[in-house]
Amino acid sequence: MQVIDRDSFSAATHVSRETLDRLASYESCLRKWQKSINLISPRSLDEVWGRHFYDSAQLLTYLPDNLTRLVDLGSGGGFPGAILAILLAERGVEIHLIDSDKRKGAFLREALRQSGAKANVHTARIEEVDPVELGPVDVVTARACAPLADLLGLAAPFFNPQTVGLFLKGQQVGDELTAAHKCWKFDAEEYPSRSDPAGTIVKIKGLARGDDHAQ
Repeated sequence: MQVIDRDSFSAATHVSRETLDRLASYESCLRKWQKSINLISPRSLDEVWGRHFYDSAQLLTYLPDNLTRLVDLGSGGGFPGAILAILLAERGVEIHLIDSDKRKGAFLREALRQSGAKANVHTARIEEVDPVELGPVDVVTARACAPLADLLGLAAPFFNPQTVGLFLKGQQVGDELTAAHKCWKFDAEEYPSRSDPAGTIVKIKGLARGDDHAQ
């Protein structure tokens, strides 16, 4: 199913009317802030429900049932982390969004406030956030943050043996996986994106450094 607006998003995801209203509030805030901050590609502004909301929402399928804490790296305009915060608003999941751009951090806080969803926004470099202070992380997510080999380096401090990484990648995913395997040990599963024919969801488990198998 092609998602292009609120109605088609609803048909594809079967989320509640309240959740749709939260997303609509987020969209409204995004459009307002986009005028002064480059949160997303201007040409994708009219494709928000498919290219950004649905792209993020498809990760719900791969989240563990016992999810308690999720960390989103390089959150930017809130994809996928803030959208997952909205979709998981009733489950009491603790969500952390990390982005070093102060203006984007301000946007995320305001957009979440207006949508009625909750998440902890960290305006800092990923390397500056202390994983010990967050506590055990169940899932790490990211979209358009960095090539996979570099992304795994950023994500590794948040991983424990049970942690799962869910990363939205593009058509170069094969090359990225090959490069990442040169310096990291991990198990990877690939799933075709439902929102982008050229996209892939990469699920990472068992992440360890390639040299000594230490995390």
